[in-house]
Amino acid sequence: MTTAARAGQRRRPSQGGYAIRTVTRSATRTARAAGAAIARAWGRAAAAVEPVTSVISTIGWLVLAAAVGAGAIALGFGWVEFAFVAATLAGAVLLAVPFVFGRVRYRVEVELQPRRVVAGERALGRLVVVNDGTSPSVGTRMELPVGAGLAEFRIPSLAPSAQHDELFAVPTQRRAVIVAGPAVSVRGDELGLLRRTVRWNEPVELFVHPRTARLKPSAAGLVRDLEGEVTAKITDHDISFHALRQYEPGDPLRNVHWRSSARTGQLMVRQYEETRRSQLLLLLGTDPAHYADEHEFELAISIFASLGVQVVRDGTEMAAHTEALALRSATVTSLLDDSSRIEAAPSTKALREFARDASRRMPSASVVIAVVGSQLPLTELRAVETSLANDVQLLAFRAHAGADSRIGKVGSSPVATIGELGELPAVVRKVRP
Repeated sequence: MTTAARAGQRRRPSQGGYAIRTVTRSATRTARAAGAAIARAWGRAAAAVEPVTSVISTIGWLVLAAAVGAGAIALGFGWVEFAFVAATLAGAVLLAVPFVFGRVRYRVEVELQPRRVVAGERALGRLVVVNDGTSPSVGTRMELPVGAGLAEFRIPSLAPSAQHDELFAVPTQRRAVIVAGPAVSVRGDELGLLRRTVRWNEPVELFVHPRTARLKPSAAGLVRDLEGEVTAKITDHDISFHALRQYEPGDPLRNVHWRSSARTGQLMVRQYEETRRSQLLLLLGTDPAHYADEHEFELAISIFASLGVQVVRDGTEMAAHTEALALRSATVTSLLDDSSRIEAAPSTKALREFARDASRRMPSASVVIAVVGSQLPLTELRAVETSLANDVQLLAFRAHAGADSRIGKVGSSPVATIGELGELPAVVRKVRP
């Protein structure tokens, strides 16, 4: 056998393998194309029947499944009783069909009065339904989610432009943000087999603020005067006069003390001690493991909000943080609104790390107030103190429901234990950084 013949024999298997691979790729592409076509066709079919299937409730699907099952048993075993069951169930679904037909044009509003309350205060809501159509509307049922509950109202037939009002009470026993709405009209049969819904408005929020205690101005180690606190740093521009020194090229002429310059025969300029406005960082630990129960956690939030509200009223620059939330602190209302959103959540880092991260966001803070629970070890507060700069003062408030209020120290930092919210003002007056 010649060399060329042997080479041809060696090439033949590879050519066959190439052909097999080509056929395989072609079959794969064909299968993918067929799969994509089937998926598109299924999507179009689902979109086409969705208006029909969407009105069938869970109970309706169960009834249809039972009807199909009973019919299969009747056909398979010849049991007439199951045929009657299948006919009855299918008939119930068919009788429900006319109830979902019909169209109404409503203008729906949900009003809450007031929009902001303190936990325990009364809040009322009003559902206003106006017929915006040109013909009388048929009676319908309106559902309105309110927090975790669901309010149902029967809306009677309304003449054109006629209005129907429904009043409802909003539970406000606990601090929260309660969402009312959206209002949804429901058309369907009384058995709930078929159900067609229409959404009419956007949700409305009710802020249930935490209870707070009124504190005196400039409490908890805040600014004592309008000019700020004097530091040891010497500067050429400030308020607190320190000393005179000889003029150096580049010094502003407005700092020249002319009387002393005339007396000494050389230019003298003023020096000042730098003053600093107090900036406060307010922190709240939200790890449920640090609190004895939910009541103690709510007490901590009330302490946190009380301190924050007074700081805002004092006009001191402040930042307020939890592990998961940076609260707005420009106004009392915004601070309390965000306080309503605070939730307990397990923390992935220690309090020291939380305080250090928050301090980085406000590096000029001169006072850090930490509000924690009674189950937090005091060593954690000591760790927070050591992580702060030397010129930053730490104040800690421990919520301990039912305990006697007192003031202690961890390291050089005051630690106030609060047993009841009403005791907070007296304790704050005694706290000294």
